Amino acid sequence: MIIAIDGPAAAGKSTLAKRLARELNYVYVDTGAMYRALAWRVMEEGIDPGDEKELGRILQQMRIRLVEHAGQLRVLLNEVDVTEQIRAPEVSQMASKVSTLRVVRDRMVELQRAMGSQGGVVAEGRDIGTVVFPVADVKIYLDASPEERARRRFAELRSQGKQVTLEETLEEMKERDRRDQERAVAPLRKAENALVVDSSRLGAEAVVEQVMREIKNKLRAI
Repeated sequence: MIIAIDGPAAAGKSTLAKRLARELNYVYVDTGAMYRALAWRVMEEGIDPGDEKELGRILQQMRIRLVEHAGQLRVLLNEVDVTEQIRAPEVSQMASKVSTLRVVRDRMVELQRAMGSQGGVVAEGRDIGTVVFPVADVKIYLDASPEERARRRFAELRSQGKQVTLEETLEEMKERDRRDQERAVAPLRKAENALVVDSSRLGAEAVVEQVMREIKNKLRAI
């Protein structure tokens, strides 16, 4: 079975996907981390994010592995652990920019499909149910209001010692939403037949319970 989770930034996709993967003993594929790994590499090399030729070169040289270690997902880029580096706000913003390019999305989709080729996968991102796995067995669209998502991201960044304001975080969130929804290649949208879950007023446990009911219904129908 393939479970596809889509939705905007800070809607709770990673939390949900990790819990489902643990409950079902499935592989967790964090596609956002893959784009952030590319963005970090672009920034490290000082490459113009609009230079598709250079991006294509980097993409062909990149080897991304998502591995579990001590209960946490670690992101290895060419066997170097970049898990912490790719969580910086500036890396997320760069990831949003490079992800609009077809050369990037085509290569990432290829890698992501390879990861899910054997099934038993929970994948989360912004085009999982629409592009990467359009025939996924279960499709979830997890949403929340921009204000709630900004509060979550603000709390996360402050806990990491980042000096940001809630107002700045909300503006960045809205800009990220705009880019994700308006990009020409694989824009963020709800997949057909996806279960929509609004997590604005729901805790993580309530979201997991609601989605697990959907998964159990699908399993009974198989």
